[in-house]
Parts: sequence; C-alpha cells; structure tokens
Amino acid sequence: MPEGLEGAPWLARPQMQAIFAALDGKLRRTRAVGGAVRDTLLGRPAGNDVDLATELLPEAVMARAQAVGIAAHPTGITHGTVTLVLGEALAEVTTLRRDVETDGRHAQVAFGTDWVEDAKRRDFTLNALYCAADGTLYDPLGGLADLRAGIVRFIGSPEQRIAEDGLRVFRFFRFSASHGGERFEPEGLAACAEAVNRLDHLSRERIGHEMVRMLGLPRIATTLQTMAGLALLSLSPQALAGLRAYEALGGSNVATRLALVGGEGLDGLQPAWRLSNPIMNEARAIRAASALLAHDRIGEAAYRQGEAAVEGLALAAAENDWSRDRLAEAARMLAALVVPSFPISGTDLAETGIAPGPALGRELRRLEQLWIDSGFALGKPELLAEARL
Repeated sequence: MPEGLEGAPWLARPQMQAIFAALDGKLRRTRAVGGAVRDTLLGRPAGNDVDLATELLPEAVMARAQAVGIAAHPTGITHGTVTLVLGEALAEVTTLRRDVETDGRHAQVAFGTDWVEDAKRRDFTLNALYCAADGTLYDPLGGLADLRAGIVRFIGSPEQRIAEDGLRVFRFFRFSASHGGERFEPEGLAACAEAVNRLDHLSRERIGHEMVRMLGLPRIATTLQTMAGLALLSLSPQALAGLRAYEALGGSNVATRLALVGGEGLDGLQPAWRLSNPIMNEARAIRAASALLAHDRIGEAAYRQGEAAVEGLALAAAENDWSRDRLAEAARMLAALVVPSFPISGTDLAETGIAPGPALGRELRRLEQLWIDSGFALGKPELLAEARL
C-alpha cells in the first residue's frame, strides 16, 4: 500500500487540479478526504466525485470557484458544504468543522481551521485520511494503520460518535463488510449493540440508503447475520442460507439480495426502508422468475420476467441448493432460448365470437399458458382452434 497518492488518476485530472488551485490547494488549505483517498490507498478505483475539506469559508469557496469559471452550488451551505462542478469532476467541498451540539440527528457546527479537530468529528479512522493536491498524505488519527489491517474503528468514543448520528451504527456494518472483511471491531460492535434501542429517530430513507449500498457489496451474509443478532433487521435461517449460497455463486445484485432477505415478506421491505419502486419491481420480478425456474419452467420465466430470469436463476439455485451442473445446464438453456411474441390478441378472440369482457381475458390467459406449455410451438391457427367459445 503506498504512503501517498502521487499519480492517482482522479487527483492528476486537470479539472480536479483546477479546483484545488482555486481553493489554495498548493498552500494545502484544501485537501481531499474520505472515500477517494481511502480507496486509492487500497488500490481500488475512485470515481469522478471527490470530497474536499477546506479552511476556506463556504462563501469564499463559492466566490473563488465562480471567479475562475467553476460551477458552484450551495448544496449544504448552512453546514459548510458547497458542490463544485468542472467538466466531469465533481467535488463536495466542506469547511473544516467542529461539533458544538448534537442530538443524534443533526449537528450544530462551528467552522474552523484545525485539521485535527475536523478529523476527530468524523466517524471512523479510515475515513479521516487526507491528501494534498500533490498527493501528500495526512493521517492525524492513525487511520492508515487501521486501513491496512482492515479495522473499522470509531474515532474516539464509539458511544459518542453514535450519539452524534445514530446512522453510524449502520455505517459501521457497511464499512465492516466493504473494508473490514466482515470482521467487527469489538468496542464498536458493543457500542452498536447498546445503541440499537435508541435508533427510532432515524429516517427510513437514510436507513434504506445504507442498506441498499450494503446489499451491493461482494460479501455481506456474515454482516447481515450479525445485524440480525442485534435486532437491527429480520433475517430467517432460510434467508441466511440463501445469502451464503448466492455469494458462493459470486452474486452481488442488490435486487436479488432484497428478494433473499425479504423472502415471502418482500413487500414489507419497501415501507421499512423507503425503497424505490424500480428496485422493488426488479426484486419482485426476480423472485417470480425464481419460483418458475425452481420447477424448470425456463421458457415461462423468460417470457414473463424477461432479463430478471437471469438473476432469478441464481436465486433459484441459491435457495434450492442446486448442484453446479444443474445450474450450468439451466443457464445454458436460458441463454439459448429465443422467446417469440404471443401470436394472438384479444381482437383475434373477439373475432371468433367471444364477447369482450372478463371471460375473454380469462380465455386469452388460458391460451397464453397453453402456448407457453407447448414450448411456444403452437401458432395462431392452433391456438384459435383451441379457443372455448
């Protein structure tokens, strides 16, 4: 693991260097912090979005940026945050802060110029790593050692950090999954366990956002099992077994994980975590496809659920303990399948003498199922001949 970030692609990008230059980057009054720094040190890719910390007040950040043609948006200016956009580079710039008062939801902050104080108000030591515009690394709290060791350690008192923002309980588990190898630092875990009954104030949207991010990580079964043990979520033994089997297949699709965690109670996750309709619809489609595929109804799964049948296949294999040979054969059949369009319509049935209405709809669905069961072999004449007038 390198000691600095010299040559990091996101840091060397001209647009990012221009943002640094506008904010006294050469004087090191503005430094990158958090995810881009942390993940670059691990050799992981960093995107175009970078968090910056600065000694400059937010009004000065906006004025300096606008003076050199950098778009500036006061996205969280009362808390010291301004978003800067230059080409493909996006930087969320936050003035150095120290907490004055917290209630577990929102913090009252005071701006400052003390980098150590700013570091102390962050959540975990591995997120309190800074780098200057030239890549020089600043590690005021020993975060690099924890990052190297895969330790997700609260800064200072875990209880105090959680009291400042209860969502840090969920973030502890997410980072333990993404950066801790699903190992849980004992003091942090104990503080999370003690705080479980004091998290009712957290918005469902914030919890859902953390859970969705967690569900997309490569390995989370042990993490979710640990969270369930603390009553942070509900997880049946069947769901846990399915999660482990799905991970063994290399799966990490968020919607499939939702289908596994939710099981037959999948719809209850939407209000609990304020999940979007698109992700819920995808999870429902995957579960519906899985139910068909579990009975080898490959053609019907592909016809009714489309692309969701691919993840449905993984879900069926995970939940039903398929052998790899069975999964491979089903995957081969699914990939080779060409699903045609249903060859008749309600108009076709009406022309045979069936009056429009519920009876016509039922007959159309019956014929559709007959067509599917034939392996899509029946054509329009054969289907119309089967129609019950």
